[in-house]
Amino acid sequence: STNHKDIGSLYLWFSFIMFLTGGAMAMVIRAELFQPGLQLVQPNFFNQMTTVQGLIMVFGAVMPAFTGLANWLIPMMIGAPDMALPRMNNWSFWILPFAFTMLLSSLLMEGGGPNFGWTFYAPLSTTYSPDSTALFVFAIHIMGISSMMGAINVIVTIVNLRAAGMTWMKLPLFVWTWLITAFLLIAVMPVLAGAVTMVLTDKPFGTSFFDTAGGGDPVMFQHIFWFFGHPEV
Repeated sequence: STNHKDIGSLYLWFSFIMFLTGGAMAMVIRAELFQPGLQLVQPNFFNQMTTVQGLIMVFGAVMPAFTGLANWLIPMMIGAPDMALPRMNNWSFWILPFAFTMLLSSLLMEGGGPNFGWTFYAPLSTTYSPDSTALFVFAIHIMGISSMMGAINVIVTIVNLRAAGMTWMKLPLFVWTWLITAFLLIAVMPVLAGAVTMVLTDKPFGTSFFDTAGGGDPVMFQHIFWFFGHPEV
């Protein structure tokens, strides 16, 4: 279906499933921290849970939930028949399950899944990370593409499909907040893509964007990452 309500519902169900998945990982984390000296899981597995849980909650639970609400509500609030680009809307949802399948499957790789925290600071994510980092980076790229397509759709819908008489100053606050959010997403998602691409090339391809020995700077990673991070939040 390309109906905005159906796609909105798909986003919300997907978000709920990811919320339960991340919740299960949070239970592992909290059980391990239940009392000092308790050792339920391997330290490396604990680190993997911390990393993947953060990514799943941010990109898998929170973002799709809000995007699902936007899909459901924006056309109805502005008097539009559907989103402006319904097939792209469909695509931006359906690439998400594959991205998260890839992220979760990284946990099954030899050497384990990403284990460097959800902020994946260099050099933890470059010099000291397992081989599954490549899968993690690819999954982040796909999530970013999904977010950007959703954002483009929101902007085009709000600008072009308002009902007669629905002026800018008559738009509901929810529509305004999403319009601003959509512009922010388009501005910052490519920055995250650049950051994780540099992480990817630093690891197997021998570049040194974040390696001081080669003239790079690990602090630069933090600047790039939080240029994305705060607008995203």
